[in-house]
Amino acid sequence: MLWASAVEPAMASLSVAEYALAFIVGGAAVAEDLAKRTISNLWPVAALLGGIACQFYSSGWRGVGAALLGAGGGFLVFLVFYLLGGMGGGDVKLMAGFGAMLGTGRLLYAALFTALAGGLIAMAVVGCDALLRALGRRGEKRFLSIPYAPAIACGVVLALFSAQP
Repeated sequence: MLWASAVEPAMASLSVAEYALAFIVGGAAVAEDLAKRTISNLWPVAALLGGIACQFYSSGWRGVGAALLGAGGGFLVFLVFYLLGGMGGGDVKLMAGFGAMLGTGRLLYAALFTALAGGLIAMAVVGCDALLRALGRRGEKRFLSIPYAPAIACGVVLALFSAQP
């Protein structure tokens, strides 16, 4: 019982660090993706290093292994979509970086929530495009691609809120 009470504050500070990492790095990647339609390497690297640090803090060297497995898993899950032409390389690297923080256990939740958020964003874009066409504004700029960092950030935050490590 004494051990559990000593560990709880450490785990609470880990959760705060994970949420802070997700919001700061995710927010910066979203802002850059929306503004420039690209994600610089700074944000995936920050997520990767922060994820490794969080995992090391919670589980020592075993946590580093979990972080690297999570990064590899995040990379492989989104690599398929990149190879099919449906996603950019920055999105793949961002999910790999967040995979380090999430580990393999929460990565599946993040991927599912990311797919759900991406689908909702895509439906909103298609709906807006259809509305513009219905209003007769065919000459206006049409959406050719959808920035995916917002979906990734939403998926990661939802995975943190819903899944246990």
